[in-house]
Amino acid sequence: MLECMNTTTMASLPDESSVDTMGPTYSETEPARSIHKREPKLVPAFFKRTTWRAFAYHWAMLLLVPFGFAYAILTILLGASLLVTIVGLSIAAAMLIGARSWGQLQRTLTEALLDKHVDAPPRLVRRPGFMGFIRSGLGDASGWRALAHMLVSFATTLVASLLSITFLVTGLGCLTYWYWVQWLPLQQATDGSWHRGTSIGSNIYAEGPTWNLVYVAVGVLFTFLLWPAINNGLARLQGLLAAGLLGPTEAQLRVNTVEEQRKHTVQDADARLAQIERDLHDGTQAQLVAIAMKLGDARDRLADKDIDENIKALLASAQATATDAMNDLRSLASGIRPAVINDGLDTALESLVAAAPMPVSLTYSVDSRPDPAIEAIAYFCAAELLNNAAKHSGGTRITVKVGAGNHGKLLLLSVLDDGVGGVDLAAGSGIEGLKARAANVDGTLDISSPRGGPTEITVSLPLS
Repeated sequence: MLECMNTTTMASLPDESSVDTMGPTYSETEPARSIHKREPKLVPAFFKRTTWRAFAYHWAMLLLVPFGFAYAILTILLGASLLVTIVGLSIAAAMLIGARSWGQLQRTLTEALLDKHVDAPPRLVRRPGFMGFIRSGLGDASGWRALAHMLVSFATTLVASLLSITFLVTGLGCLTYWYWVQWLPLQQATDGSWHRGTSIGSNIYAEGPTWNLVYVAVGVLFTFLLWPAINNGLARLQGLLAAGLLGPTEAQLRVNTVEEQRKHTVQDADARLAQIERDLHDGTQAQLVAIAMKLGDARDRLADKDIDENIKALLASAQATATDAMNDLRSLASGIRPAVINDGLDTALESLVAAAPMPVSLTYSVDSRPDPAIEAIAYFCAAELLNNAAKHSGGTRITVKVGAGNHGKLLLLSVLDDGVGGVDLAAGSGIEGLKARAANVDGTLDISSPRGGPTEITVSLPLS
């Protein structure tokens, strides 16, 4: 944790014009990828690993779906019976959020055994507060779809597993009929004769070499042709069901694609601003410094010589203009993207606190460093809020706190002053611009400013 306090420095904060609003996931579904080696095409399907992995998938599902079905039924019963109470709503919300774990288990199983990658749905965005938790859970479409998969997969798994097992057992039984037929009990036909074989219709018994060959042929058909096709086909259908209910929807994919594009746009914009700042600092600003120095040198050399005073005044004016242009350029570069941000947001905020015209205490407790674009937005928000508090709050002290929220996924910047409160967004305080700047990266800005104070403004930004 970093703590910093300024109580004496009276330097001015960055000008309001230096914090103008800048003017974004799920990424596109990645192509299916194979996690297993390709098998020779000439190998019969019965001997392929994919066939037996699909069979293992049926068995795994057969063991898992009863638990999922029970979870879904319990969720429905508890939610329906206690729906009118806060307790019932909270239980239903928690159960729906928990259903996401079923989706993760199924996606892992599908990829491991069926070699089918299913993208995860977007992360659950939890709203703050108890009622926010309830609204987040009950409004989680991915949780509802996972619950639907628990119910539907119970029926489909029973059918698919029983069909696969039945065809395999039938095929293997026919292949080995010639061996185990000798242990069948004797059966008496209507003519009084005794037979040891399966009965096929009236007085027809499958016994002898001919029938043994017929059973072997049927066994070959079922075991090596029908069973692999049915086993693998049903497993693929199960995989499609998992992809349809446990993966992102088309709408979610489109939204995530837009979010990914926006993320790259923000990162590119921040990188370009940083490059512009470096170019101004290392190029144009350095040239202006050189010009000002040369003009100053010229003035010094001509100071004791008999030169028209108008020329001396012109040189002095040119030097002053170059110095002013250099200062303006330095301020402009700082407004684009202050170089101090390169050392980290904590260091940048320390510089703001040190330059504040009133006492400011800073507490910084973020373990991981935010993305550069997020650091820049947080810095400009802090600069504008400190500037506003110093000019308009009428207070004597400002407290700045920076921490992490939502399990380390959010950067929370809080600026609190002990002023008169009553912040008016329509009064041109720049708050609307900060809200737009935060919204560019799905951030928020919340204000608590009752009449009489205090005023607390909290900016919430994603860490990445």
